Parts: sequence; structure tokens; C-alpha cells
Amino acid sequence: MTDRQRQLIDDLNLIEDPQERLTIVVDRARRHPPLPEAQRTDAQRVPGCISQVWLVPELREGVCQFHCDADGPLVKGLVALVCEFYSDTTPADIIADTTDPLAELRLLGNLSPTRQNGLAAVRTAIRTFAQNNT
Repeated sequence: MTDRQRQLIDDLNLIEDPQERLTIVVDRARRHPPLPEAQRTDAQRVPGCISQVWLVPELREGVCQFHCDADGPLVKGLVALVCEFYSDTTPADIIADTTDPLAELRLLGNLSPTRQNGLAAVRTAIRTFAQNNT
């Protein structure tokens, strides 16, 4: 885990109540602009998610950037957190890191199994992008 990733987790873990932490994650995502309609395509949709989730990865100067959107505020918040966690990281660092940011934040226990599976699909899509760009 990079220092930036550790700081993100540490900052959110200052909030002791997991439900309150989840609320903060959702509130943070409301400040993220939605993806343009042109990027909300089937090609950008993450398979395995019950909700509609779009992931737009890019590699700029050797560093990954992940942009996302979802059709519900909770899912958007969680996916945005995962994208923020992995953005500004090299493909090699993503491949080497096995951290699940939602597990580190102790949020998985508050999520249904279908949401957990969908978020795992997002992490898989991010890792696949990183593997294809090493």
C-alpha cells in the first residue's frame, strides 16, 4: 500500500462508527462529477454488478487513473472510494497490492453479499486493466 493509500484509509478510520464512515463515503462521492453520457456505455460497464457501474480507466504517464459512476448513491460512493484508492498508482503497484480498501475500513460487514460481489468485480476490473498495462 502506498503512503497516499494508507493516508486515505487512516483518515476515514478516524471515524469510529462504520455506519457513519459509510455515510461519509457516500457524501464524498456526491462531490464527484458524474461520468459524461458518452462514457456510460456497455463497454465501460462492470460485469458482475447488480447495479449499473461504469469504470473508465486510463494510463497517464505511467500512472493509472480511474473514473467511475453508478446508478445509486451508496454504490457510487463505494466505487468512487475504490477508484480513489487505486488512482495515481502504477500498474505494478496495483498488481502487487492485495489490499481491499473496503475491508480495511471495516465496511464489508455492512454490505449485502451482492454488493460485496459487485465491488469485488470492480477491483477485478481495475487489476485486469493494470495487468494489461504493465
